[in-house]
Amino acid sequence: MRTPRFYCPEPIAPALRNAAQIQLEARLAHHAFRVLRLRFGDRVTLFDGRGGEYPARIHSLDAKRLMVTVEGHVPVERESPLRTCIVQALSTGERMTFTLEKCVELGATRFQPIESERSVVRLKDERAQRRQQHWQQVVIAACEQCGRNTVPVVEESSALVRWLAVLPTRARGIVLAPEGGTPLARIDLAPYAPADELLVAVGPEGGFTDAELELLEQRGFTRVSLGPRTLRTETAAAAALASLQACFGDFR
Repeated sequence: MRTPRFYCPEPIAPALRNAAQIQLEARLAHHAFRVLRLRFGDRVTLFDGRGGEYPARIHSLDAKRLMVTVEGHVPVERESPLRTCIVQALSTGERMTFTLEKCVELGATRFQPIESERSVVRLKDERAQRRQQHWQQVVIAACEQCGRNTVPVVEESSALVRWLAVLPTRARGIVLAPEGGTPLARIDLAPYAPADELLVAVGPEGGFTDAELELLEQRGFTRVSLGPRTLRTETAAAAALASLQACFGDFR
């Protein structure tokens, strides 16, 4: 059985320096006790998003409380050299969750949910904040599963036009377009330094409108094709990112 991994939002290094124990969140206690059926002395791995991971052992555990003893620090990262932000038009619940989970596994470094003209989902005020928090938890769970120690941020959702209005002038990206796009394997990433972030814009279930595609092009986005078949929005994001990693990232 592979060692379970848990995210700790609080810094872990002080506990290691002071030989202190850490109490993890109640949701993790329930999962560890009820689902994974862990017990006293079992090994776990912790990460706090601040670099590396921490081998630890369970000191005490029940359905509501999980205490661990941190035993060391391993300065390992599993990030792609290709920094990508998935600019995902809002889609229905399960589809958005799928996009987040799979793109975390495939190395996305940031997520920007956007509302486009054909978006079925519309989020306002408190509902938008709750969804953002939920999506961030989905990302954390995906990091726990796939071994990443750096947690991608899910930004606050925004209308496409409003988001583009504040986009830095040096920002560049690609937008998935079923028709008239350059095959992804032929795009030129030479203008992107390793430290730069490649924006990957994905439309909603009905796709971006022609006006939105033109607006994205005006802001430096290149239309890209993923082949002759029309992909679902949740498939498109993962397919594009996997292709980018194969052509330019850590799949090579």
